[in-house]
Amino acid sequence: MKLIIGLGNPGSQYAGTRHNVGFDVIGELGRRFNAGPAQNKFRSELMDVRIGGEKVLLIAPVTFMNCSGQAVIQLVNFYRPDLKDLVVVCDDINLPGGRIRWRATGSAGGQNGLKDIITWLGSNEFPRLRIGIGPPPGRMDTTSWVLGRFRTEERSVQDLAMVRAADSLEKWVCEGLVPTMNEFNRDLDPDN
Repeated sequence: MKLIIGLGNPGSQYAGTRHNVGFDVIGELGRRFNAGPAQNKFRSELMDVRIGGEKVLLIAPVTFMNCSGQAVIQLVNFYRPDLKDLVVVCDDINLPGGRIRWRATGSAGGQNGLKDIITWLGSNEFPRLRIGIGPPPGRMDTTSWVLGRFRTEERSVQDLAMVRAADSLEKWVCEGLVPTMNEFNRDLDPDN
């Protein structure tokens, strides 16, 4: 069994914000694989699907971004996955908008949801999929940027990133981390 954990903030006021791209990817996978209604368990909304014959839990913690570790530790304590079978999907201001980047392990890189998960798990030895939202423009503060909605001119790029992220997660489930990183960590050629 694999666990895909998309980070975001619960509530309609946060829907469509840059910080909620993890939730958006979970939604895309749920639609793609005909998930039933979400169950509320372990401080999360959970949907189970089958991808390539593998049982996969699609998880959206409802603890708010900066407290995501509280939900993740409950899930890990209950399901007991090997941490390599768990992936966290989150936004990243250090990547250009629309770019996705897989990492096998590593630091939180300034992402507070990841930081909280690492703290609660006592480990950073789990894969993560970062989705670029770009840095705040000018002197805008980071909080306003990540909690803001995508501008019209950003939307098509971000929609493509959501589909590409879901494609990469499907490959991760079916083929593993290294083939997924090899295919999806390269820049997209705009002419392809």
